[in-house]
Amino acid sequence: MWITRTPRCEVAYGGRVHWDRLFENLEGQLAAEWESERAALDAESERLRISRLELRSRLRILCAAAAPATVDLPGHRLRLRLQSLGADWVAATMTDGEASSSRAVRIIPLHAILGVSTDHGLLLSSLDENEPLMPSLRERMTLGFLLRDFARRRVPVRIIGIDGADLHGTVDRAGADHLDLALHDPGTARLAGAVQSFRLIPFAAVASVQTAGGQMP
Repeated sequence: MWITRTPRCEVAYGGRVHWDRLFENLEGQLAAEWESERAALDAESERLRISRLELRSRLRILCAAAAPATVDLPGHRLRLRLQSLGADWVAATMTDGEASSSRAVRIIPLHAILGVSTDHGLLLSSLDENEPLMPSLRERMTLGFLLRDFARRRVPVRIIGIDGADLHGTVDRAGADHLDLALHDPGTARLAGAVQSFRLIPFAAVASVQTAGGQMP
């Protein structure tokens, strides 16, 4: 009777191959789990970062790109090209109608913005953090600061209220949270004989301030 025995070296070799494959499988599973955990942590970190973004941060990037956008305000919608960002406002040039040819500038308080529509790629790019270590002088200018400058220079303005009011005139003075507007016909200077009446307007009631001649803040 003959008995065939597997050489000891083959048993050892076969066992080693078995364990090598086992460890390779375990290493592959561990690497996959680590990658999955890392992706989950990255996703959670990104969600946390986005949760801290403010509207101003995203508008800053859109302004830097001179992004064309449709801005919804109470009672009306404007097609604009975003240009400048202030402390509590954004300035844009008109891109439709007669206003486009005159390069009219709209200053829009952030509190009046109901929505902004723009290219999806630009919208996604505005998610990138771009907070400057030191805000520019323009970004520190408030709406009141601009209106006081308009009053000093006697700049004619058109003010649209959040209630739809359409007012033309010259800013006589601007306080901490309101302005005095001398109403007169568009295209006329603020002369005593041209002024029809005066209006005290809270900043909170302003949807946009339009200047002519491309006078960008």
